[in-house]
Amino acid sequence: MRIDLFLWYVRLAKTRSAAQAIAVRGLLRIDGRRIERAHCPVRVGMVIAFPNDGRVQILRVDALPHRRGPPAEALTHYTRLEPTGAAPVDGGEDPA
Repeated sequence: MRIDLFLWYVRLAKTRSAAQAIAVRGLLRIDGRRIERAHCPVRVGMVIAFPNDGRVQILRVDALPHRRGPPAEALTHYTRLEPTGAAPVDGGEDPA
């Protein structure tokens, strides 16, 4: 499945165009590799990281969706992971 479709199906982007924009900006990473194309494949078990709303979102893909379903269904396709030792996106002080 393409990364832009995944982001749109699981409701991390409001539109498919917005999902494509996230991918081509070069800020998205899959398993630590920088992604600059919307057609990059996503598979179960991959870890996706990207900035969203002023903080870094880190997700593990648990299942590939077949459609853009309701929000409750979208949450079943990924697990949010906590960043470890990552600096804040806004450049603020690290509390540790």
